[in-house]
Amino acid sequence: WVDSLKMLLNSYLVHDNDNDSKQNVAVEFSYSEIRKKGLPIKGFGGTASGPDPLIELHNNVRECLDNIDGKPLTITAIVDIMNMIGKCVVAGNVRRTAEIAFGSPDSEEYVSLKDYEKNPQRMDFGWTSNNSVFAELGMDYTNVVKMIRKNGEPGFAWLDNMRKYGRMGDPPDYKDKRAAGGNPCLEQTLESYELCCLVETFPDRHTDLKDFKKTLELAFMYAKTVTLGKTHWPMSNRVMQRNRRIGCSMSGISQFIAHKGLHELQIWSDEGYKHIQKCDKMFSEWLAIPQSIKTTSIKPSGTVSLLAGATPGVHAPESRYYIRRVRLAVNSELIEPLIAAGYHVEPAETDPENTMVVSVPIDVGEGVRVQKEIGMWEQLSIAAFMQRHWADNQVSCTVTFDPKQESEEGMKAALDVFQYQLKGISFLPRIKAGAYAQMPYEEISEKQFQELSSQLKPLDLSTLYEMHSHERISDKTKTNNHESGSGSDNLNGGDDGKSNRRSTGGRGGVEEFRSMPDLYCDNDSCFFDDEIFPVDSPNSKMSEQENVKLKMGKRIVQY
Repeated sequence: WVDSLKMLLNSYLVHDNDNDSKQNVAVEFSYSEIRKKGLPIKGFGGTASGPDPLIELHNNVRECLDNIDGKPLTITAIVDIMNMIGKCVVAGNVRRTAEIAFGSPDSEEYVSLKDYEKNPQRMDFGWTSNNSVFAELGMDYTNVVKMIRKNGEPGFAWLDNMRKYGRMGDPPDYKDKRAAGGNPCLEQTLESYELCCLVETFPDRHTDLKDFKKTLELAFMYAKTVTLGKTHWPMSNRVMQRNRRIGCSMSGISQFIAHKGLHELQIWSDEGYKHIQKCDKMFSEWLAIPQSIKTTSIKPSGTVSLLAGATPGVHAPESRYYIRRVRLAVNSELIEPLIAAGYHVEPAETDPENTMVVSVPIDVGEGVRVQKEIGMWEQLSIAAFMQRHWADNQVSCTVTFDPKQESEEGMKAALDVFQYQLKGISFLPRIKAGAYAQMPYEEISEKQFQELSSQLKPLDLSTLYEMHSHERISDKTKTNNHESGSGSDNLNGGDDGKSNRRSTGGRGGVEEFRSMPDLYCDNDSCFFDDEIFPVDSPNSKMSEQENVKLKMGKRIVQY
C-alpha cells in the first residue's frame, strides 16, 4: 500500500526534468487481490481490514491534489495527506496511529489547521496528528495562544533547547546538534529518519531508591538491547546505530509526590539518572556499541500506565474515580472476554464499523491531587522540574487549563517564563464532563465506581493463551520436522542445522564467553533454579547451548 501511494503522489508531481512533451500519467489501481475483510493475518497478527480503507485513502489524496492541480503544494495539502495516511493506518485494525506535524508560528495557514470553523473539511482526519510550532526563544506568543485557547493546538517545541541541552539543569553539551524534531508525543528528541526507543518505570511501586535502581538497570538493559535491532530503512539504521537513543521514562509521578513528597522525587530523579549513565557505560562496553546520546524521557503514557495502575506520566488524574475508555478493533480477540467479565463495550461513535470502546472504572487511591486542584503554573512547574532533574530527552506534558480562570495574558506570561526551562509543551482547555461522546476520561462518583466495579468478574484470557500456544506448538512441530542435524552445539544454526559460528578471529560459542573479561559477575557462577553452576564446569544435565544462555544472562543482569 505504501508503494501504491508513492505511485499516486508521483503521478501528480512535476519534476525538475519534466518537459512539455512528457506528461505524468494518471494511475488507476485494481484492488481485487487484497485480502478480504476479516481474514486472519498470520505474520503480523490481527485480521485484514479489506481494501476499503486503501480505496478511501487513494480517493481522498486524489481529491486533495486535484484541488491544487497546477499550483504549488500547500502546507494544508501536506498535512492533509499525512493525516489521511494516519486514518488509513487506524482502519487497518492492528494499532492506533500517532503523528506529529511541525510548522512555523508565523504561518497563519499552519496555526489554524485545527480551526474546524475555518477548515471544516479537516474534521474527518485532522485528529490523527499532534500539531506543534517550532517556537523561538523570545518570540511573541500572542497569535498561537489565541488558537490554543480555542482548541488546544498547536503545541510548542523549542528546537534550540532540544539541540543545546540534555537535562535542563545541566550545562549545555550540544550532543543533539543534528536534532530536527521529535516523536508524536514529543518526549523524544529525534534527528531526521530516527525512531524512538522507549521503556517505562513506576517509581511509586518501589519500596526505596535501591529497589528502584534495580528496575532502572533492567529497563535500560532491555531498551539498550532493542537498539541492536535494525529497521527496513538504511537511513534510519545509520542514525539509530550512531545515537542509540533511549527514553527511560517514569509514570505515576502524581502518586509518588502524594506518597513520598517532591523532595524525595528530586533525589530519586537525580540518583536514578546517575545510575542510568553508569549502566549505559557498562552495557555499551559489554555490547561493543556507542553510548546512548540521550537516555531519559517522561512519556505521556496514555495506555501503558493503566497496566500498572499508575497515573499517566507527569499528569494528574482526571479525578479520584473515573472511567477510562480504551479503543480496540471491532474484531479484536479481547472483545468477548471483556464482555464476559462485565465491562461495558460499545461501538465507537466516530468509527462504529471498525472500532469498539471499552469502559474501565478506575480508582487512583487516596491523597492524590486531581486535575481541577492543580493550576496551569503548577503543572508547568512540575514539567520543568522533571526536565531539570530527570529527562535529558524531553518531558511530554499537556497542561489542562480553565479558559475562564487563565487569561490570554497569563498564558503568554507563563510561556515567557518556562520557554527557558522546557523543550516542549502543549495545552488543552478543560472540557466539561459529557462534552462529547466516549471521552477518554470521565469523572464519576464513588457510588458510581462501586456500582460499576461490583459488576466485574475476573478477566479470563486463558482461551486466547491456549489458542496461540497451540498455533506456536504446531508451527514449531512443522519446523522441527523439516530441519535435520540440529544438535546441542548449534548456537547459531542455519537451515541445514549446521553450526554457523564465526571461525574468523578466533573462538566461538562457549569458549568465547569463557575468555571474556569477567567485568560484570561477582564470581564465576550463574544462578539457575536456585542452584549454582560454575562457569567452567557445565552441569552434566545441561546442553552447551543452555549453559551459554545461562552465562549470558548472568553476565548482563547480575554484575
